[in-house]
Amino acid sequence: MSTVIWVVVVAVAVVAIIAVGYAVLQQQRRHRLRDRFGPEYERTLQERETRQEAEQELLAREERVNSLDIRSLDPETRDTYAKKWLEVQERFVDAPGFAVTEADHLVTSVMAERGYPTENFEQRVSDLSVVHGRTLDHYRQAHEISSRAAHKEASTEELRQAMVHYRVLFEELLTGNQGTANGDHPSRHTGPRYEETSGPAPTTPEDGDPI
Repeated sequence: MSTVIWVVVVAVAVVAIIAVGYAVLQQQRRHRLRDRFGPEYERTLQERETRQEAEQELLAREERVNSLDIRSLDPETRDTYAKKWLEVQERFVDAPGFAVTEADHLVTSVMAERGYPTENFEQRVSDLSVVHGRTLDHYRQAHEISSRAAHKEASTEELRQAMVHYRVLFEELLTGNQGTANGDHPSRHTGPRYEETSGPAPTTPEDGDPI
């Protein structure tokens, strides 16, 4: 076999190895993004024209959140927010619309306390998706009901559901997932949980689920 043929064979083999390696890296990245973002991965995929475009956006979200100073809450601050939630929850009986608005503000306040920018809703959703992707749909549903409530277009039952939805993300921000965007899995905080204050632990919304 001539030298030229050997060179061609080696070149083809190198190209094949590089292609396989690239494909493996792409697959690993895809699995990692799916694992980190949960339902947000599929949502972003549906909203973008190509998978590559969707994954690039998710990677950009990770990079942005990595640049933020996201921090845990100290026990005293967590207890203070937990008590504020109980106060909002109690006001729901007499003023459900007002209570939902307060719940929205309280979630935003906790986000700011944790170090998340809170300028606009879409950016908040984008930033939260990096660590809280599996509960983010609760926030979207709560916000949608809250927006309709501002125009008095939401029923009392819908307002109740909004409170439950807000509560899911609120509890997670308060005492739950403390992971960062560096690829580590979120972990449970060891500080006092909701049930250790005087209030009930948040649950996912179900028919008949009380606030």
